[in-house]
Amino acid sequence: MNRIQQKLQEDKKLLSIYFTAGYPNLNDTVTIIENLEKSGVDMIEIGLPFSDPLADGPTIQASSTQALKNGMTTEILFQQLKDIRKTVSIPLIIMGYFNPILQYGVEAFCEKCAEIGIDGLIIPDLPVDVYHEEYEALFNQYNLINTFLITPQTSDERIKYIDSISKGFIYMVSSAGVTGAKNSFGSAQTDYFKRIADLNLNAPQIVGFGISNTETFKAATQYAKGAIIGSAFIKFLKENGTEKTSEFATFVR
Repeated sequence: MNRIQQKLQEDKKLLSIYFTAGYPNLNDTVTIIENLEKSGVDMIEIGLPFSDPLADGPTIQASSTQALKNGMTTEILFQQLKDIRKTVSIPLIIMGYFNPILQYGVEAFCEKCAEIGIDGLIIPDLPVDVYHEEYEALFNQYNLINTFLITPQTSDERIKYIDSISKGFIYMVSSAGVTGAKNSFGSAQTDYFKRIADLNLNAPQIVGFGISNTETFKAATQYAKGAIIGSAFIKFLKENGTEKTSEFATFVR
């Protein structure tokens, strides 16, 4: 069983943290991952920086720009992570856009992920239909779970289709906008969370976009299995560096 599937079976609300590989400094990646695990984080999403991140808000865009300036590449990320399973046991997911994966070679990318112990991918601009028809068998071959995103605008029919081919969790985008931290959720978001819960999907849902503190974490996980924090953690890194990374989770739970 994949580590993501094992984690989803645990009887608790899950906290996943996103950060951009190579930020704030090129060689901070492994330190951040190790410190996050020590803090009690359940899963980590490692962002592969890209020059045209359409779904990302200004905070994550800025971190991607800095990481690229620092020299981060797909190959360097794989080099940094080659021994990560000697020290880290929680699920690790690479989140990135399809273009760098295509340039690297989809099968070569999947093979490298399996080799170093990556458990899954989140590729926001890879349509679920294209994945299902062209790449699902390849991902299965390397025991990689591909996670699909839904938004408040996604139809129930589409959500049920996504659910039917999901092997891990569904990434439930909290709003129609780009990523970014919020201090609270409005009634529209709460209604959306409840609507998805009422569909009784097979795949657990984890909420992303707008989670930044205890209030938003609790609101997001009232109906969902867990929540993802990205922009708020990137800001934390910018203000505190990597030294206090292990303290971050305590501010949320």
